[in-house]
Amino acid sequence: MKTIMDPNRLNFLKMVRAPFLSSIISPLFVGAFLALYITGRFELFNFIIVFIMGVCLHMATNVYNDIYDTLQGTDKINVNRNEFSGGSGVLVDNPNLLPVMYRIARFGLLGALITSIGLLFRIDDSLRIYLIALFLLSAFFSKYYTAAPIKLAYRGWGEVSVWFAFGPMAILVAAVSQNIGFHKIICVAVPITGISTLSILLIGQMIDLEADKETGKWGIAVRWGNKTTSYIYLLVQVLLCIDIIILSLIYLKNGWPILISLIPYIIIFPKICNILIHNYHDTEFLKTAARLNVYLHLLFSLCFILSIILLIVF
Repeated sequence: MKTIMDPNRLNFLKMVRAPFLSSIISPLFVGAFLALYITGRFELFNFIIVFIMGVCLHMATNVYNDIYDTLQGTDKINVNRNEFSGGSGVLVDNPNLLPVMYRIARFGLLGALITSIGLLFRIDDSLRIYLIALFLLSAFFSKYYTAAPIKLAYRGWGEVSVWFAFGPMAILVAAVSQNIGFHKIICVAVPITGISTLSILLIGQMIDLEADKETGKWGIAVRWGNKTTSYIYLLVQVLLCIDIIILSLIYLKNGWPILISLIPYIIIFPKICNILIHNYHDTEFLKTAARLNVYLHLLFSLCFILSIILLIVF
């Protein structure tokens, strides 16, 4: 006899979309390790605090995104949802979990607030204003990426928000936790991880095009179509590679280890390019591209962190 699972026991990791937490974990390590390279010091306890803060904010963001995309109809009508795009589908399948999801999101914001307050007392006075501003911006993006009345993703600001949150904001807050502000190396590095995360959003928008169009989620794919979005994806990924090369060869002394982070691009990126150029209109091919792109994001993030460690060691 078929057993019906109690929806209240639904996996917490699925609710917070745990596999995508790499998007915040990577820039936190990058920012902290680059600060270590610059200063020769590493505040481990500060890093633990900012790590918890970042993960709490990202969990809240993921959950709020699912909540409001479901309430506003996007997730309900999306027939192309998969493990690499389209939301978790938790509330679509279990609408009675809405109060639980709200609690998770609010506790995420509360956890981020508590850790950010704790971090205020451990960093230089001159950097406190940056931490306060970064926390407030992060909390704002966390809820109002999809929530009314702001609905950034529904008004054409989703791509900018994602890049800014997982690039400049995340790397800078990690650097601030190590008592480093707008150092030139940090400033050159901040776009990189945001672009990597943005690439996931762009292919996801191509897959979710019809559902987004019907519910007024005004992303790049809805505005300009899949063909143009595919070329924008290719452009931003090339810009990421250029930024890595500039960082390694111009701004870092003996920075050649950073080039190791581009190995996943040599292996995986051409396959994604081929799909997007020739099959940008085919949802099944796009799902394959989304899967490959998530692998590219994960491998690049890991290699980027390891390459900075090698830079510090050697």
